[in-house]
Amino acid sequence: MSIEGPRIGIKTGYHHGDLRAQLLEAVRHLIEIKGNSDFSISEASRLAGVSSGAPYKHFKDKPAIMKAVCFEAMNRKSSRMQSAIKDIPRGSIARIEALGRAYIDFAREEPGIFRLVYGMTEDHKDDEELMKAGRDTLSIVVNAVADYLGIAPNHPEAARRAYLLWCFVHGHSFLVIDDKASVHQIPVDEDQMLAAVARGVLDQPVE
Repeated sequence: MSIEGPRIGIKTGYHHGDLRAQLLEAVRHLIEIKGNSDFSISEASRLAGVSSGAPYKHFKDKPAIMKAVCFEAMNRKSSRMQSAIKDIPRGSIARIEALGRAYIDFAREEPGIFRLVYGMTEDHKDDEELMKAGRDTLSIVVNAVADYLGIAPNHPEAARRAYLLWCFVHGHSFLVIDDKASVHQIPVDEDQMLAAVARGVLDQPVE
């Protein structure tokens, strides 16, 4: 498969000080076109415009590189979710819907990376850095839910309902990138769907 015409911008050549960023961008690109592991570090190095030994100045091995790509992706998704709600009033249902939309759009635009992030969860369940990044992202949803319900973020109901919302958008995201709705000819209006799910999960009394 050709690696020309990258969907993720790759700079031409290596410039002093940006080897790490350049390599991670190259790996992101290869993941999107070839999958999570169907490429070599030498291939990524060529795409980044660096020598095959250059990556090892920053990373021990390929798993370490993949972890770094995963970690940056999690932070990128989190930032995208935070940006999606920054101008939306706290406590509104629109804030919840915007978070779901940001999550799904991330999966749609970076399907290979999305698969990588959640495919590495089991292997890295003892990696505190990755687990913290995941908790930080979920806390954005928990806080938005708590604001809507008028309860404290540490109330058990905030986490429970945030998890229900996550289950939906996460499952739908995989259906989207696997093109299941299209294959089964299911008409989907995502905005209506997100609104219905948000209302269904949140418009119930807090016990």
